[in-house]
Amino acid sequence: MNSCENYIEVNKNTWNEKVAVHVQSEFYDVEQFIAGSTTLNNIELKLLGDVQGKTILHLQCHFGQDTISLARLGATVVGVDFSDKAIAKATELATTTNTENIRFICCDIYNLPTHLQQKFDIVYTSYGTIGWLPDVQKWANIVQQYLKPLGKFVFVEFHPAMWMFDNDFNNITYSYFTAEAIVEDETGTYADTTAAITTQSITWNHGLAEVFNSLQHEGLQINQFNEYDYSPYNCLAGMEEYEPKKFRIKKFENKIPLLYSITAIKPI
Repeated sequence: MNSCENYIEVNKNTWNEKVAVHVQSEFYDVEQFIAGSTTLNNIELKLLGDVQGKTILHLQCHFGQDTISLARLGATVVGVDFSDKAIAKATELATTTNTENIRFICCDIYNLPTHLQQKFDIVYTSYGTIGWLPDVQKWANIVQQYLKPLGKFVFVEFHPAMWMFDNDFNNITYSYFTAEAIVEDETGTYADTTAAITTQSITWNHGLAEVFNSLQHEGLQINQFNEYDYSPYNCLAGMEEYEPKKFRIKKFENKIPLLYSITAIKPI
């Protein structure tokens, strides 16, 4: 598999740049979050089920809002992200919200076994995560390592068909299948398109077969797969809100998938 040797450094710098913008953005609405709102959507809440008393590992947690939301539901949660500025803000936010039963680890998830030995009832990751990783098989191995027997993996992600298009959804530009790394420069961010920052990203597309086969190769039993014709986030060009917290790309209506979800169990 082709990759850029410095992708971790480049992407870490990008996410470190984004943290301050995201914390101040209306998109993340930190003020309302501190006041008690949750950042978990109906999709993942339904897949997760009752998490009271459960242990959860949250991979690629950004600055911790979902992680804290899970802890507020009664789980004991560990959040992991490679951005030191994101983890610093997550730790600060947990303190500000008086959230207990939570801690954060700063590392690339491929290196997580050098930082964490615990097993979990649930491993959770969502919305724009695996595209930052060159090797989905290594990712699936991390997932299975941290699940207890009969533990559940819960995954919600943007659909790979969507990533084939250019940013304005006018042309098919990228391969559906994992190929060369995609190197892009961006001004602003999905959370604030007017932000005065310019960053570079190195990402990869991962098709559904690649994700399924990687999880199954690690012995995980996939028990639910769903596709969705909407996103809970207004984060792509040309979107409209057709129901509360349900956004579609207006010109495509309900004709393309925007998300998918997988739940899987680690057998005894």
